Order: sequence, then C-alpha cells, then structure tokens
Amino acid sequence: MTRVTVVGGGLAGCEAALQLAAVGHSVRLIEMRPSRTTEAHQSDRLGELVCTNSFKSESPENAHGQLKREMRALGSLLLRSADASRVAAGSALAVDRRIFSERMTEAVESESLIEVVREECTELPDGPTILATGPLTSGALFSAIERALGDGGLAFFDAIAPIVHRDSLDESIVFAAGRFDEDADYLNCPMDQAEYEAFITALNSAEGHAGHDWDNVPYFEGCLPVEVSASRGAETLRFGPMKPIGLTDPRTGARPWAVVQLRREDRAGQMWNMVGFQTRLRTGEQRRVFSTIPGLADAEFLRWGSIHRNSYLNFPMRLTSHGALPERPDFLFAGQLTGVEGYTESAASGILAGINMCRMLEGEEPVVPPPTTMLGGLYQYLRDAAPGNFQPMNSNWGLVDPLAKRIKNKQEKRVLLAERAQSDFLEWMRTHGLTVSAAAQE
Repeated sequence: MTRVTVVGGGLAGCEAALQLAAVGHSVRLIEMRPSRTTEAHQSDRLGELVCTNSFKSESPENAHGQLKREMRALGSLLLRSADASRVAAGSALAVDRRIFSERMTEAVESESLIEVVREECTELPDGPTILATGPLTSGALFSAIERALGDGGLAFFDAIAPIVHRDSLDESIVFAAGRFDEDADYLNCPMDQAEYEAFITALNSAEGHAGHDWDNVPYFEGCLPVEVSASRGAETLRFGPMKPIGLTDPRTGARPWAVVQLRREDRAGQMWNMVGFQTRLRTGEQRRVFSTIPGLADAEFLRWGSIHRNSYLNFPMRLTSHGALPERPDFLFAGQLTGVEGYTESAASGILAGINMCRMLEGEEPVVPPPTTMLGGLYQYLRDAAPGNFQPMNSNWGLVDPLAKRIKNKQEKRVLLAERAQSDFLEWMRTHGLTVSAAAQE
C-alpha cells in the first residue's frame, strides 16, 4: 500500500489519517506542535479545540445535526471522541475539551499504520498528500501554499470567548435553564432594560487591542466579536446571542429584557463559556465591562477572550471540485483551510479527503456526495461560490438543493430536507462501495 503524508493534527487531519489507515495505507502525520505552537493552542494534543467546546445541534432537522448523521455513517473519529467526552448542553453536542483531545490523540497514536511526526512542515511535501493545517497555518507553509496556488490567498480574523469559574458566580442572580423548558443545561445571567443599556454603553466605550486596522478586518459573520455586534446597533445583541426568548427569570417570573448564557466547558461543571462573547477587547477592559453583567460582578475569569488571524484559500478559484491542486491531483486540501467553517464541517472534509485519496490510489475517480446532502451541499458551495466574494461557510439548509415541492412550514420543510439528505447520502455510500459504520446503524 502507498504511504500518504497528512499535514496537520487537527480534526480534519486526524479524520483523514484514520480513513487511510482503515484500508491499509501507511500514513505520516506531521504536526508542528509542540516544537512550534500557535497563539490559540494550549497543548500538544491532537484534535485540540481552540474556540468553543460545542459541536452544535444533534437534531437531524438542524443542518448541523444532519451533517453529524452523515459523519456517523462514515465512522467519524470526532463523533466517537465527542460521545466519550460529552457534557450536558441541551440539544447541542458539547464536550470536555481536555478529554476530547485525549481521545483523539489516543485513537490516532494507537493506530500502527500512522506515524506521528512532531515537526514544522515548511514546504509542500512530495507524493500523495492531504494538507489540513487549518486556519492557523504557519507563515512558512502558507507562503509555500500561496506560491503553489499562484494567488495571495485570503484571510479573516476569529475571536475566542472568555471562560468563568462556576464557584465565582452570584447564585442569587444566575439561574439554570434551557430555552422553552429544555433541559436546564445553561446558566443564565438576566438583565432588565436599564442593565442592558448600561452594558451596551460600557461595551461601546471599551478599548480593543491595537496593532491592526480592525475596521477593515473581514470577520467571519458567524463569529463576530461581541463589541463589533454591539457597534451595529443597540438592539443587535438582544436579538442575537443575548436574546431572552424562551427563558423565565425565577426572581420575577417574567422574561428578562436580555440574557447572557453560560455553557458548560468541562464535566465537573467548574468552567463555563460566555456564549457569543468572543472578543478583541483588552484584558482590563474585559474585566471592567463583563463584570457589569448581573451575576458576574465577582467572576473569576479562567480564560480571557482573544483574537487571532485565520487563513483560508480561494477554493472556487484555485482548487478542483474535491479540493485538489489542479497540477497535482494527489495533493488534497481539507479542513478550515478550504473555506468550510466549523468543527464538524472541518472534520467532515477530512473524512472526504481521506476517502478520495484512497480512491485515487486505487485508480478510481474522486467523488463528492450529491448536493441534496449536507456534506455535498458544502462542497457545492466551495465549488460554485463567486471567487471574488468567497467567505467561509457553516452548514445550513440553504446549501442543499431545494425540494421539488415548495413547503411553507419551516419545521416540516427541514424534516423533509433531512429525510431526503439521509436517504441520498446512504445511497451515495452504497453506490461507491462505502460501508456504513456500525455506530450509525444502532
């Protein structure tokens, strides 16, 4: 069997490596940490989560939930690791990030056909390669990619939310609840109108980190810094991450004017993430502004919010429909570097890259799921997006082909889209000789 190089030990790289090893190919998995780290990573473990600890909804009627069903059918390592490290988060799949990355690392390092090499890759490797170095690709390697693509590439900035300690919260104010009586897996900091308006005023006056022309930064719209959202209008946050719909303040019996939600980060329930509060603010300003949130006056911040540069490629302009260099069909890109945005999207692209590398090594043509499926819809977007306006994309039902019949009811429409997607995905797998994983059949 042919040896394949996989560059990047994140979610996509790990998934690709295991797909290759599963059919007997030896893999050289190159990961630069710990010899060289990034501004976002904190350990040398494979599959480390550097932003949120949530993989979003598991409901199949939700686009993210349907993508997970497709990934489970393909035997996703991410989902096996997530199942082993799950923490309560309502209908969302959230994990203890330390346990999660330990499971990812153990699964890869225990595979005899995978050699994990800890060194920085500064040039594009020769031979069959999957490059999945993610949005924090090192400067030297990104320069090599730019030279190969003949283009300057694109970039956006991403931000991380703070984490607070559970024991430091004001129990007389903060209450546990999920929206519309869902499981009480979130902690909620309620605000009345005056408190909300005071918070927005404080946020709008806070000082951010210098060193970049922040007004011209092309942020990914799905992960805007909280202060950028607030600058777009006084009510923007109240209709975004601070929306109070479906929640009742037990102190008043009424819906709050606005609410800050905290999501569990670890199984012990000591660390809680401020949902939607990714930020570029200076540390002192975060302390000043976020301490005005009811219930967080004396909060102990275990991690401050931060911002870092993320890079991605102009997929529709420079890559083939399955993510290869046109001049090197056996050189595939996977993960967030391709322009998919999100943990599961990145991992799913790694699975598909692994499948296609296996096919090409066996003399078969690469394949992509049909655009009626969520994974196929993502790749349709990557292939067909306008190159001049290309931006990263999360899973959403707008990516898949519309139903033959127009359905007005949104819930009914999503159910039908999910049923069609699952049926078409399993048929695609059967057509191309892919075995549905045992976990997906349970």
